[in-house]
Amino acid sequence: MQQFDLLGIGNAVVDVLYETDEEFIKNNQLEKGIMTLIDEEKAEKFYSSLKQGIEVSGGSVANTTVGFASLSGKPAFIGKVKDDKLGKTFSQSLTSAGVLFKTEPIINGPGTARSFIFVTPDAHRTMNTYIGACSLLSPKDIDDQIIKNSKIIFLEGYVWEENLAKESLVKAAEIARKANNKVALTLSDPFCVKKHRSEFEELIKKHIDILFANEFEAKELCQTQDLEESAKEISNMTEIAVVTRSEKGAKIYNAKETIEIKAKVFNAVKDTTGAGDLFAAGFLYGLSKKFSILKSGNIAAITAGEIISHFGARPETNLSNLIQKELTD
Repeated sequence: MQQFDLLGIGNAVVDVLYETDEEFIKNNQLEKGIMTLIDEEKAEKFYSSLKQGIEVSGGSVANTTVGFASLSGKPAFIGKVKDDKLGKTFSQSLTSAGVLFKTEPIINGPGTARSFIFVTPDAHRTMNTYIGACSLLSPKDIDDQIIKNSKIIFLEGYVWEENLAKESLVKAAEIARKANNKVALTLSDPFCVKKHRSEFEELIKKHIDILFANEFEAKELCQTQDLEESAKEISNMTEIAVVTRSEKGAKIYNAKETIEIKAKVFNAVKDTTGAGDLFAAGFLYGLSKKFSILKSGNIAAITAGEIISHFGARPETNLSNLIQKELTD
């Protein structure tokens, strides 16, 4: 069977992006800067009442796999869509980007997931997400052979919202650990951490080698306002802890050292959607090539820098070429 560098397991979502202002956020009583789950009725209301947004296949870990492919890595993805228009859009987008995606779609039931992403002039994004078909990801979708043949398995925290999907992540992690492959997790959002803190702690201690969190997620997980205290606690739970800090870059912790990575910006910051996803793509690509943590972190900063220079969470530049150029300049 084909060997993969990365297997992502996450929500298969089509993003609908809108440029908006602070007044829109306030008037619609949206909670700025975080992801809020919505039902199908509200999703349909947004979709029909707002002017046409930019539709782009998304989903946090799916974005990471696309970035990974653009770096010349070999990724695969497991996630659930419906056999509908948006589901076909998602599948074609992943496949054309070089990501293996063979999860069987559902025929009946909820539609393919979509996330309405409202980007304000400060480049921050506020998300309202309808999970839809993603909620039907189940252990039977977890392909043992792909997991055994993937160097790194990357799990998405958002998926923890659904019981069947939760079982799927645990099954994947257990298979990967038995095969001596690495397991990574992104905490996804502070609300996820707040809701599932004790379960996440157990998952991390039992199964996770590499943890990705932004500073708010890290503090929420450890119930402290002190970032260093949080990082120290997290690095005792897992082999490598990556804490992203927006314009301040990132700090990467392991048992031996703390490595600081400076943020990389190309021109102006347009939209922070996908910054964490692409940081993960760069870092995991580096680790899959057995690069040092410092080099992997610098690659991650470049890939995240590319994504925030335009709208949408999929690269618009060949990341492999960009890395070559930036690391040799």
